[in-house]
Amino acid sequence: PATGKIHKRVAKHWERSSTVHMFNKWNAEDGSCLEFAKRLKKHGLAQTEASIANKLSRGTFAATFFLASLVALEIDGIRLEDI
Repeated sequence: PATGKIHKRVAKHWERSSTVHMFNKWNAEDGSCLEFAKRLKKHGLAQTEASIANKLSRGTFAATFFLASLVALEIDGIRLEDI
């Protein structure tokens, strides 16, 4: 039965998968964290080079960061199967 809570293993899977997906997309553009911060700022999300590096190394970030990143990277869409 569903309890409304996400099992830790499932949560870790999605955290890791979304981080790897974002990291791969950004690496495909040969971008720096500073350049990424500039792109995010254009879309209204203020981030520093250090905060982006921390998010990627930690492997966790808010859904708002993930969605803003997709916009900043000019990604039109993603398939959940790809994550």
